[in-house]
Amino acid sequence: MTSSALSPRTGMVPVDDTALAVTDTRGPGRAVVYLNGSYADQRPWRPVIAELGPGWRHITFDERARGRSRRSADYSFEACLRDIDAVVAATGAERPLLVGWSYGAALAVHWAGRNPDRVLGVVCVDGAVPYGLTGEEGRVRIRRLFRRMRWLLPLLRPFGLAARMSADQHAEINIEANELNASIGPVLDRVPCPVRYVLATGASLGGGEEEMERMRASLDPVLARNPNIEVSAKVASNHSKILRKDFRAVADAVREIADAHDQGTG
Repeated sequence: MTSSALSPRTGMVPVDDTALAVTDTRGPGRAVVYLNGSYADQRPWRPVIAELGPGWRHITFDERARGRSRRSADYSFEACLRDIDAVVAATGAERPLLVGWSYGAALAVHWAGRNPDRVLGVVCVDGAVPYGLTGEEGRVRIRRLFRRMRWLLPLLRPFGLAARMSADQHAEINIEANELNASIGPVLDRVPCPVRYVLATGASLGGGEEEMERMRASLDPVLARNPNIEVSAKVASNHSKILRKDFRAVADAVREIADAHDQGTG
């Protein structure tokens, strides 16, 4: 990565057979690592970063084949967890606070569960809840959705909403994510650090309003079992627009975890 005194660092971090585009503001405060949605790049985090301000250290990166990062032969969830390892190591961030949206929320929870001494806390933005489309019916539905969208994906790439992958590769990531979310309950039960959720309202691409609300309600038993996990806010925005319209609620959840740690209660 390239750097100069007191300026942000931008550059490529090598991992496995690829390299990730990483930006580190190198602010003076606590490090926050942002984990994107399945096919998004770093850009959706800009309102949250602006709201928190320059006193924090903001670390963002593009996942494999997203944004400015390079392609890979491996787009699995495990590969994405290795990418977090690589970014944390390259930036030297100590006990960062992880903030994940959608797919990134699941990554954050799994990484925190595997690295309890290396993370301050987690903010999950409308993701990492124990609900998913599984089995053959779920796989067929997901593959059909992305095949219908195959003409749209190249048009979405310049806006950071699709990866440089085929429709089938997009679908396989989604299938794996649904299966992991469906079985994430025990992972959430074991997470020892503070976890705060910011939940959206309404439908999302590929999921109707009723189904999405069932998905969010699946978190309730987890809240009853693990006192480290709380819902910080339920906002009016839907899944796709939550970072753009309710960035203040996400920033407040970040501050909530940091304040609890400073007061010795987190």
